[in-house]
Amino acid sequence: MNEAQLDAVNANGLSEDKVQELLTRAAKEVDVGLLPAAQIALAKDNKIVLSASFGEAQDNSLTCIFSATKAITSAAAWLLIQEGKLSEDEVVADIIPEFATNEKDQVTVGQLFTHTAGFPMAPFAPLEWDDYDARMSRFARWRLTWPAGSKFEYHPSSSMWVIAELIERRSGMGYREFVRTRVIDALGLEDIFVGLPAEENYRALPCAYVGDPLTPDDYAKMGMPVPPETEVTEAAILAFNRPDVRAVGVPGGGGFATASALALFYQALLHGGNDKATLWPESTLQDARRIRSGDFTDALFKKPANRALGLIISGDDSRRFRGFGRTNSPATFGHNGAGGQLAWADPETGLSLAYVTPGHDRNGIRQGSRGVAIGSIAAQCLA
Repeated sequence: MNEAQLDAVNANGLSEDKVQELLTRAAKEVDVGLLPAAQIALAKDNKIVLSASFGEAQDNSLTCIFSATKAITSAAAWLLIQEGKLSEDEVVADIIPEFATNEKDQVTVGQLFTHTAGFPMAPFAPLEWDDYDARMSRFARWRLTWPAGSKFEYHPSSSMWVIAELIERRSGMGYREFVRTRVIDALGLEDIFVGLPAEENYRALPCAYVGDPLTPDDYAKMGMPVPPETEVTEAAILAFNRPDVRAVGVPGGGGFATASALALFYQALLHGGNDKATLWPESTLQDARRIRSGDFTDALFKKPANRALGLIISGDDSRRFRGFGRTNSPATFGHNGAGGQLAWADPETGLSLAYVTPGHDRNGIRQGSRGVAIGSIAAQCLA
């Protein structure tokens, strides 16, 4: 811990021992040469109380946060909901007629946020992402894998593309412009991007795969099923090293941020905004954090999905299976991202955490264990 970090620890009522433990754990995979870089940040009371960069990362380096982007896009949609311009109960096809084909005419807006809409494996190639006509054609061709509202299955990108289109049709603005002006710029979070401008590419750390994947025998020895294949392939992840793909601003997985900016975004979700703007009243925040997925379980871990309005809620003792540490309060909310990106806020302590890395470990168990360890320590950093 350097002198500036120590001063911040003492000024903000943090535990020096726990903060040192957190920094050591966050740096571990970089120090042993597994990950090329990482950043970590803790925030409280709408300010950064701890930040550190490791390996190739500089303090202003940007990392693709992948599905942690979902919380940002969702929070933008909350604005339309609280303004009465969008409702969870609306049928998507009533707003986007192109979506009504192939029995999708009963999918509701709310089901998009909770991954219960029924089209998790909806193909959509990166070369089509920024082509509006191609997106509408894909919307029309997508088919339900199972009836909408009948089960939970994670939608890596498809449902958020539909939410982005809902934002456009109900706001009259492009979704990237809406997210930028109504959320990111309003909060003064200059180091978050959903759609990376060309002039910012020099700050973006390149994604890289590291480590060896687990074999089916490895999973069998742990008593776990082999994770199903999804659209989140190595090729899809590495596509985000291309400036044209970064510029798209994939609404469910293409955001770029520093750890500090992401931790401050979660402070805004705790407080409804910051000293620059109040965006969401407490009623919106409470409702957005209400679990809507009922008894639906995650297919891999057989644990309750605990999905709210674009957020994951920590909940019971199975919280570690949802991307949180073992010591967060049940009210903690957040959304992680591919490669081990972490982002959450705990209403009981007022802390928010962000950990980002461009290194994607092929060993998913090791990657998940890292997140649980970092989250568990971070949640205990108050003295």
